[in-house]
Amino acid sequence: MMKHVTTAFAFATICIGGTATAQTGTPSSVSAVWVADNGDGTYKNPILYADYSDPDVVRVGDDYFMTASSFDAVPGLPILHSKDLVNWTIIGHALRRQPPYDHFSKTQHGNGVWAPSIRYHDGTYYIFWGDPDFGIYQVKTTDPYGEWEAPVLLESTKGVIDVCPLWDDDGQVYIAYAYAGSRAGIKSVLAVKRINAEATHTLDEGVIVYDGHGIDPTIEGAKFYKRNGYYYIFAPAGGVATGWQTVLRAKNIYGPYERRNVLHQGTTTINGPHQGGWVTTQTGEDWFIHFQDAGVYGRITHLQPVTWENDWPIIGVDPDGDGTGEPVSSYRKPNVGKAHPITTPAESDEFDGIALGKQWQWQANPQATWSFLYPEKGVLRLYTQQIPEVSRNLYETPNVLMQKFPAPAFVATAKVAFTPHPEKLLGEKAGLVVMGRSYATLSIRKDADGLALIRGTALKAQDGITEEESVIARLDQGALYLRVEVRDGGECYFQYSLDGRTYQAAGEPFQAVEGHWIGAKMGLFATRTTTINDTGWLDVDWFRVSAID
Repeated sequence: MMKHVTTAFAFATICIGGTATAQTGTPSSVSAVWVADNGDGTYKNPILYADYSDPDVVRVGDDYFMTASSFDAVPGLPILHSKDLVNWTIIGHALRRQPPYDHFSKTQHGNGVWAPSIRYHDGTYYIFWGDPDFGIYQVKTTDPYGEWEAPVLLESTKGVIDVCPLWDDDGQVYIAYAYAGSRAGIKSVLAVKRINAEATHTLDEGVIVYDGHGIDPTIEGAKFYKRNGYYYIFAPAGGVATGWQTVLRAKNIYGPYERRNVLHQGTTTINGPHQGGWVTTQTGEDWFIHFQDAGVYGRITHLQPVTWENDWPIIGVDPDGDGTGEPVSSYRKPNVGKAHPITTPAESDEFDGIALGKQWQWQANPQATWSFLYPEKGVLRLYTQQIPEVSRNLYETPNVLMQKFPAPAFVATAKVAFTPHPEKLLGEKAGLVVMGRSYATLSIRKDADGLALIRGTALKAQDGITEEESVIARLDQGALYLRVEVRDGGECYFQYSLDGRTYQAAGEPFQAVEGHWIGAKMGLFATRTTTINDTGWLDVDWFRVSAID
């Protein structure tokens, strides 16, 4: 369904890196703002300029599947698919709602899914993760494009994180894992324990196999492999923004393990290259997917070649021959036997079907009444929800629908119309948000004098600071053009227009900041301060991400 711009609806434009104009065309299926495939047999890093933290990857036949930390975002555990490790699409999520369900019905920034691992065994796909507050979980499916089974809690415990399974040749099954110092009271150690063959519960208390306090502080993120008779644990150390990739190997699963640093920043600008997954292509090449902490943009995803010398991996390139690699900024694409089309994760959404685009996530387990797809009108309808009494700002409000920043420079445009309750003053407000530990909004609010365009800012929102608001303009209708220009580095300039051509500034610039373990996000909200037996709503006709003109 081709949608055209009319003055009956509003535009909301989010831009990074320059001045944007109203967008009118149907978006391309390939991103206009970040494509890693250079089209000449090479690629550039990052392969995803978006916050897919702690990535892990597995190959099954000619297909590659990746997942990443989702923390408290719902749906959680994103599933991405690729044919060549460079071009990726989002195909779904393994976690429709996050357990414990009542606990995650409230915002839980920084909690939830930490550093998952994805594996394929005997016809079944598994994802394991450690929730630092509740224990060791697993979900599985025989069809990664379809539904995943309900999560299974293998062990109720506190402080266990970064869980990865290994099915050994003798039928025994093990997990490697780390500890979160904030919960367990210890960190910088890796341990191994047995689980049952059905992967439904653990079998022992675990054995520490490596203590990194001496040379690998904060070692975590264990990924467990077996190759040429060696057990390998790939584990990052040294901190998120400043660390390196450690690899341990042993002939016995419980050690003793030898240790080597196989990837560091070196002479490059790619800081803290670590925390990821190793995969072998169908042609026998080895590759490593990892993240880089990019501040306001989150932990963006890189791809490095892997070579082996004396049964030790070298990740990236090794210009000085010391066995420790450095990350590449560009490289030839992996040899997977054939060429594949350029594809990118979803960014835009026309809201014409019966399901949201896979890029959208809530700040908590959603309720059914928060939003509906409305195929007859071709819109996403967000009904205003009462802000919980415990919420002091939007950072603490569950019904905020958001997606990741997809590139260092982009324009995102949403065509919206706000329809408040016609009779009651419910403190209804709806619009755009750029969210992090601090956030800013540009929204439409109904008050005693009618409709107003409101600029809001909550600095240090994570500390419970309430949102400061100012009235930018009085409105005759709930349809207008909203825009926020987010320049390189995250400086945001909000604007509005009544005709889509002439824009007025809407308040002072806002510096976007990252969230708790995540990058800044952009999204939509519809709230109210009181409740009755009915509500107003925000219709979003489409949301499109495009390049800056």
